[in-house]
Amino acid sequence: MPELELMDLNNQSVGKVEISADVFDADVKEHLVQKYVVYQMAKRRLGTAAVKQNKRELSGSGKKPWRQKGTGRARSGNTRSPIWRGGLTVFGPSPRDYSFKLTKKCKQIALRSVLTERCRGGQLVIVDQVSLENPKTKEAIALMKKMELPPKTLFLVDAENANLGFAVRNIPGVDVLRVDGLNVYDLLTHEKIVLTKDALAKVESRLN
Repeated sequence: MPELELMDLNNQSVGKVEISADVFDADVKEHLVQKYVVYQMAKRRLGTAAVKQNKRELSGSGKKPWRQKGTGRARSGNTRSPIWRGGLTVFGPSPRDYSFKLTKKCKQIALRSVLTERCRGGQLVIVDQVSLENPKTKEAIALMKKMELPPKTLFLVDAENANLGFAVRNIPGVDVLRVDGLNVYDLLTHEKIVLTKDALAKVESRLN
């Protein structure tokens, strides 16, 4: 079973921690990672773009603008026709839901793939715990400097950590995420992933 260094908040090694090979040394399926990201982005799309495509939606008279014959102009039924300025739009967008389903198995394989890549690239940091005395941004910045963490860091915790959450919310690129909300997009968009021992156990339990 592979091992990683267990670090303290001063960036000093305090031992080793075993990690699951099934989760952190799995086969990487890039196509499923890509599919998971598309799935997440599709769920976030509002799909509210709309134009007026029906005569009931557009205000205006239903009266015929001029008589059918004898004027020398093309016949016309009403002023809301798509060929008139200010008329209806043909084949325009309408509200829709862009989301689609992705099986639980595909999600798990994608998560294992990204965690494996992060582990192999040395982008996982395991700590005993992450705690701040006060929910202060300067304390979070000091902690990141001591641990030599990059500007884009994700703290993965097993339970609500209010002080840490409040402390980092004003730091662009730094986020706190509970294991319950673990997803591929957040793992990919951060340079370092900091996990507590309890969060590590919960991740392995979820993905094994």
